[in-house]
Amino acid sequence: MTTTTLAALVPLLPFLGAVAGLLLGRTAPGFVRPLAVLPPLASLVLAVLVAVRQGGARAVDAYTLLTPTGSVPVDLALHIDGFAALVAILVAFVATCVQIYSTGYLRDDPRYPSYAALVSLFTSAMLLVVYSGDLIVLLVGWEVMGICSYFLVGHYWGTPEARAASLKAFLVTKLGDVPFLIGLFALGTDAGSFRITRVLGAVASGGLDHPTLIALLLLAGVAGKSAQFPLHTWLPDAMAGPTPVSALIHAATMVAAGVYFTARLLPVFEASAAAMTVLAVMAAVTMLGSGLAALAQDDIKRVLAYSTIGQLGYMTGALAVGDRGAAVFHLLAHGAFKALLFLAAGAVIHAAGTNSLAAMSRMSHLRDRVPDAFWTMTVALLALAAIPPFSGFFSKESVLGAAERLATGHPGPAPGAAGWIVLVAALATALLTAAYATRLWLLAFRGRGAEAPDHGRQPLTMTVVLWVLAVPSLAFGALAYRTLPGWFDGGSLAPTLLTSILGTGLAVVGGLLAYGAWQRAAARAPRVPLGAVAAHPEGDAGLVEAEAIAAHEPAYGDIAEAPDPADPGRLLLGPLYGPAAAGFHLDAVYSALFVRPVLGAASLVRFLDREVVDTYVRGAAALPRLLGAAVRRAQTGNVQTYVSALLAGTVVLTVAVLLVASGA
Repeated sequence: MTTTTLAALVPLLPFLGAVAGLLLGRTAPGFVRPLAVLPPLASLVLAVLVAVRQGGARAVDAYTLLTPTGSVPVDLALHIDGFAALVAILVAFVATCVQIYSTGYLRDDPRYPSYAALVSLFTSAMLLVVYSGDLIVLLVGWEVMGICSYFLVGHYWGTPEARAASLKAFLVTKLGDVPFLIGLFALGTDAGSFRITRVLGAVASGGLDHPTLIALLLLAGVAGKSAQFPLHTWLPDAMAGPTPVSALIHAATMVAAGVYFTARLLPVFEASAAAMTVLAVMAAVTMLGSGLAALAQDDIKRVLAYSTIGQLGYMTGALAVGDRGAAVFHLLAHGAFKALLFLAAGAVIHAAGTNSLAAMSRMSHLRDRVPDAFWTMTVALLALAAIPPFSGFFSKESVLGAAERLATGHPGPAPGAAGWIVLVAALATALLTAAYATRLWLLAFRGRGAEAPDHGRQPLTMTVVLWVLAVPSLAFGALAYRTLPGWFDGGSLAPTLLTSILGTGLAVVGGLLAYGAWQRAAARAPRVPLGAVAAHPEGDAGLVEAEAIAAHEPAYGDIAEAPDPADPGRLLLGPLYGPAAAGFHLDAVYSALFVRPVLGAASLVRFLDREVVDTYVRGAAALPRLLGAAVRRAQTGNVQTYVSALLAGTVVLTVAVLLVASGA
């Protein structure tokens, strides 16, 4: 079987699994779980075979004309280079882990068949984006992911939080997708083709007439999909969906698509120094803002959501300094430890017996009750904080090294100022990341909240997946930084001495500050019991989330819930705590700038339609009605009246004719 055939099967198998799961979900429920797990597992095996055959060497290209358009044709094309081969393995691997985990986490959920099918379709769409060699075909996968995220985030559609979160995710990402679509059409028109290889060839030969405009339009879509400032606000609210969905979105699909797209088309962005500077500023603001916001969140899943936003900022920062190898390296490492963080958080939610919000202020003594989640989450948090030798250290250092090289005068495709912007913001974010990672660990496993009933151990499928993901979270970085340059552009990914010392030193300082603030806050504040939490059936973690939200638990983004008096974030942030907890009120700004004007315009249109347009319509109908009434009254049925009227009319006409004749 050829490499092209194998590659075509990689996105096709999860798609067929999704179709079969939807068709057989009600008639043959026994097939649902095999249809959920086996297709992504088979795709993983095939993706590994494709990567082995590709070997980081010359890209595999194949295409066939999909439809003649009369101008710029659309091709069904594959373009598999080292980036695509490795990212496809990540997507299939995380999707397989999520599907296996979900068989235990949502084992009693009545909507599990549709959930599993949508996860498979989500996986297929992302794999299509990864392997596609044509921008229009890539756009199909891009938009299918948006639809899947809408349904999966709104899985618990009976709760207002899930409905609002799914709608917000869809609308905010569509806000970026509109200019993204325009940018794709402009790019295809300038290049004369939607084929990625031909587009890059046109860029190399200077064939783009509007590089800055195209790059900025495309960046709007990237910001929406990859939750970068200012279109990042949908991602924290998307935590209203099931926890495994959060793991899939944050680790390997949806938010990874924007970074991967930019990496694949980086020469298009490098053709404009202004676009690279905008990308650097966007990355810097995203990193710093998300780090501060994560330090103030009480919900464990929202902490991880802001963490994802910040780590994506590292990736876009690497792209802003022209090093897509470092960006994709961090994308791969982040995919492993972020999937582990979310799935371990699911086990913590189950054990804590809290709610979908998973308030850390309500957690207590979970270390001994969920040892698997404790140890694996500890590994993942160390990787997140970039502590050596965990994988996040090597991938994050590759980003810092790339920014340092550009900032210190090495030639690059971006202005030197972009290097300084990314480097300073990334170092500050390293401190913040370690601080909120330490805070999460302390509050979740050494918290002072109310004691919850012990619900027993998690299903084996959940704990096995946690340990499987712990392996790459620990060992991937040390192995990859030596081998990945051959799969990418050949640039070094090895840590540099200066950034390693600065990054690790700041991470240690951040962790120590959080620990010291936690001890000080714990000494000053007595334990405040928050009341009993409801028990739930063992293993029914997914339904617990839905039922707890339905029981009028605090809404996402509500900072008025009872805080932990020993929260170190309050001491570290001081007066910034409130604004940071509310995401710096960016949603309120958007509401004032966009939502309220649109609602006001809609009210005005409604008023004009009701009071003006309807008035004219009613007036136009009134005149015929009055004439009809007059004619109806004249129809008396009396023959003498009719004859008299006829004679009177004849006399009037005769007189009129005579007057006219005499005047002539």
